[in-house]
Amino acid sequence: MHDASPIQSPPLAKRAPMNPRSIDVPSIQETTELRTAQIRLTIAKDEIRSAMGPAISEVFATVAKQGLAPQGGWFTHHHKIDEHGWDFDVCVAVDRPVSAEGRVVAGTWPAMRVLRAVYTGPYEGLGDAWGEFDAWAKSAGIETQRDLWERYLVGPESGPDATKYRTELSRPVAVTK
Repeated sequence: MHDASPIQSPPLAKRAPMNPRSIDVPSIQETTELRTAQIRLTIAKDEIRSAMGPAISEVFATVAKQGLAPQGGWFTHHHKIDEHGWDFDVCVAVDRPVSAEGRVVAGTWPAMRVLRAVYTGPYEGLGDAWGEFDAWAKSAGIETQRDLWERYLVGPESGPDATKYRTELSRPVAVTK
């Protein structure tokens, strides 16, 4: 798991109202570096459903083939999201460095200070959850970097009820006012 110790959250008076069905109250946390096996994807937004599954499968197959142990669930690191498409890594933390094979390469989730919250609901709601997350950060005077990290804590493997999916949302903190 990614070690993250909670840090003092902004005072209650600065917090934006939260929708209890969407994300929990964000908090600032310090993370430790994770070694990863990952695939970089640059795709049009409408390709996400056809590209994500094969990339996840390829990462986990390579990790297993090399005898590495996954350290928690899979996650994505989005470098850029705009109207033209997405540029992101599909990743899993591993116990030892992965050797490059096919599209899979070694990487890291660096130690950093992040603003983090957990979204509960179907993947289709992640866009709105990020909007809520970013609005909360702005109202709290927390400036974050543009890239973002999504860790999929509970997903389709747990059952068919998408309202129970849980996704950890993290953005590196740039400045706290």
